[in-house]
Amino acid sequence: MRRARIVSEPVTDYIKYEYDVTFPHVAAGELIRWLPRRKAADIPLPGTDLWMFDGSSVLFTYFSGVGKVVDREWRTEPAVVSMVSSAFEAVWGRAIPHEEYKPV
Repeated sequence: MRRARIVSEPVTDYIKYEYDVTFPHVAAGELIRWLPRRKAADIPLPGTDLWMFDGSSVLFTYFSGVGKVVDREWRTEPAVVSMVSSAFEAVWGRAIPHEEYKPV
């Protein structure tokens, strides 16, 4: 499993916490990379958090301004899946492996 996180720097206390609790996921075999938002400016990205499953479906999660989940949406259209896959691969190629990333 691969996970990419795009983060604003300096990171918030929550992102520092998320970073610290990620080590067990990496130890269990998950591949996690971090990309500072300023290095993603030219990558066409979806406008919300998401999970892609098996390269065939995407779960978008929509948050309120205070961080509460307000909706989720499954999408399976090939164009949407392709766009998300392309964006992920672009981010993955630039992102820093968890073991090397140091939150600023």
